[in-house]
Amino acid sequence: MASSVILVTGGTGLVGSAIKHVIETEPEGSRFGKRPGETWIFASSSEGDLRDPVAARKLFDKYKPTHVIHLAALVGGLFRNMKYKLTFLRDNLLINDNVLHTSYLTQTQKVISCLSTCVFPDKVSYPLDEDKIHLGLPHESNFGYAHSKRLVDVMNHAYKEEFGCNFTSAIPTNIFGPNDNFDLEDSHVIPGLIHKCYLAKKNGTPFVVSGTGKPLRQFIYSYDLAKMFIWMLREYDDVEPIILSVGEDEEVSIKQVADAIVKAMGFKGEYTFDTTRADGQYRKPASNAKLLKLMGGFEFTPFDTALNDTVKWFVESYDKARTGKKSA
Repeated sequence: MASSVILVTGGTGLVGSAIKHVIETEPEGSRFGKRPGETWIFASSSEGDLRDPVAARKLFDKYKPTHVIHLAALVGGLFRNMKYKLTFLRDNLLINDNVLHTSYLTQTQKVISCLSTCVFPDKVSYPLDEDKIHLGLPHESNFGYAHSKRLVDVMNHAYKEEFGCNFTSAIPTNIFGPNDNFDLEDSHVIPGLIHKCYLAKKNGTPFVVSGTGKPLRQFIYSYDLAKMFIWMLREYDDVEPIILSVGEDEEVSIKQVADAIVKAMGFKGEYTFDTTRADGQYRKPASNAKLLKLMGGFEFTPFDTALNDTVKWFVESYDKARTGKKSA
């Protein structure tokens, strides 16, 4: 079997570390396990600033990848996205352009980039599917980040049409799992609530969840998502993006999330919802019909199991977890 070198940019983050976990722990012969002749490289930003084309080229010259899973990005929570729209737009444009162009210049066989459901239009019919990305403007709150990610899809098509490149992209729904960013000021909902509940238990203070708890979301466990990226790497060769998600029937309310965290954390204190805080969008379901049709089915980790494992990881790894200000 021909040898291959798979470079994972952003390789030490939530999704990169999940891919590493799956590659290292799946049994021999598994559809998702490491195969003979494969070398996996999980590169972090410390190995080179991908906003710089020279640094990007040095990284590629160092590892000579045959395949790239491109996860590197400037990411942040809602507040940072709203405050730094140009920075999110420009930094991600530079990162994506350098990774894709360097992949083209070095004749990389395949690139899979990671997008986000925020690329979809703000005003659109649900469920979201792969044909609706460019049907309108993304939500105002993160239009810088959303446009930078949307343009990856445009570039993938352009590279394929002009040069025949095998570039594609994945669109995950809300990801959570070990090695997430648990910074209270800049995290997504699950890691933020886990950290908040942990501190409430530790300090004997109330656990207060912002909003009513009614909004619904599709959450995908990072280890499940990792398997889907590995499947895409080996079996999906279409330029069109693909949504990686649990089904529409597996939406979970924020209250269900908070209840599950309280249970997993063994929190016995006061637990309330601050209904004066905004809820955000009520729901934005996405269809995984294309994924399941092509992949031939997939056994998702039950939400409560995945959440329990994430809480357990956070409690055991608190000192090394990304938590921002520990005393918050």
